[in-house]
Amino acid sequence: MHAYTDGGRRPGRRRSLVLGAVLLACTATACSSTSTSGAPSHGSGGTASPSIPASAFQDHTGVTAHTVTVANISTQTAGLFKGALVGAEAYAAYVNSTGGINGRRIVVQGQDDAFSGGLNKQLTQQAVNTDFATVGDVSLEDGFGGTVLAANPGFPNVSESLDPVTARLANTFSAAPSGQGWPLGPLVYFAKRFPTQIKHTGTIIADLPSTVLAWTHEKAAMIHEGYTVDYSPALPPTQTDFTAQVVAMRNAGIQIVFLEQMPQNYASAFIRDLNQQDFHPVVVLGSPAYSSVLVANSGGPAAIDGAFFEQSSAFYLGEDAATIPAVSTFDTWVARTSPGFTADLFTFEGWLNAELFAQALRNAGSDPSRGSLLVALHKLTAFDSQNLQPVSNPAGKVPITCYVLGEITGGTFTRMDDPPVSGPTHGYRCDQPYYTAG
Repeated sequence: MHAYTDGGRRPGRRRSLVLGAVLLACTATACSSTSTSGAPSHGSGGTASPSIPASAFQDHTGVTAHTVTVANISTQTAGLFKGALVGAEAYAAYVNSTGGINGRRIVVQGQDDAFSGGLNKQLTQQAVNTDFATVGDVSLEDGFGGTVLAANPGFPNVSESLDPVTARLANTFSAAPSGQGWPLGPLVYFAKRFPTQIKHTGTIIADLPSTVLAWTHEKAAMIHEGYTVDYSPALPPTQTDFTAQVVAMRNAGIQIVFLEQMPQNYASAFIRDLNQQDFHPVVVLGSPAYSSVLVANSGGPAAIDGAFFEQSSAFYLGEDAATIPAVSTFDTWVARTSPGFTADLFTFEGWLNAELFAQALRNAGSDPSRGSLLVALHKLTAFDSQNLQPVSNPAGKVPITCYVLGEITGGTFTRMDDPPVSGPTHGYRCDQPYYTAG
């Protein structure tokens, strides 16, 4: 095994689109097909002026004198996106321990759509009938539920919606909005650090429409910054042996590989194949690969040390706990509510969206209605998660452009070239804009 060194021998990147990670991970456990309700619109964010039905301001469904009940509709089958529910439940338990929101406890009703579009739609309709909102959902089938949300504009959805049309509905909000493009910060950084290597760039993506779309956006941003992409095959998403691709990359003279959309099981397999072939390009990983088991599954520290890594959130698995107290809060409550569960990207997203919901609920008043919650959500243009991620704009659906850089050293994720957490950007690099595709 070889450690990675600077002159073209390293791997690491920021948080990539959740959608790509979900699609890659999902297909490894045989998901059903997904439905999208239309093509995504272009632009870096924003939405039409909200139209909240008058009836929503008299709608207190799911609210009692002491509780607010919300639904979490995620794919729990095979445990793949169980983290989304775990994260939402953990945040609810945490905020309830402080007295709840305006005297009410948040109760999360977990629902498993079992990779079924029909069931997702049914459960979404059930939530509209019985719950105050949906919070923290992650499902490949959310396009089906999205038709229900579109038909019920007075029902709040505070989730990481993967269907692009559902994500842009006026009643859908995300703690980390996605866009039709790519953040330039990490690409600019690596272009400056490896000006020769970026002329020989490679990647591997899953042969799925949404993953290909995400890569199309990133590739356009790369070309904009002077990269030359020489190798970018779209592979069956069930493939986990990348020996042939590693050999092809070496033969093509690839010197830097970007793997933003690979979750840890794919990324670790790729690292193992690199080492088996004694091939050591620069490798850049993204947030789906950030996992407590990545190093071990890659073959240990010697196999992956020196890897580069970037994402748009703190190192929430504990590395940043000493400087960002919210990391300890997240880790503590996930462990307390789901002992033995290994937190992942979806756990983090579930927590953040539950926190976004709680902030809006607090602002919705002592007698919250769905309408007053939607008004509060539409006013949340600066969502502060106590530095778990950069301040975001859920109301405007504006993608995050700030990021952190990391490197795997001694088998540990460590910050690299980031400003101090005590500084004005709270440890995030905020030096480049968002590149809008199209």
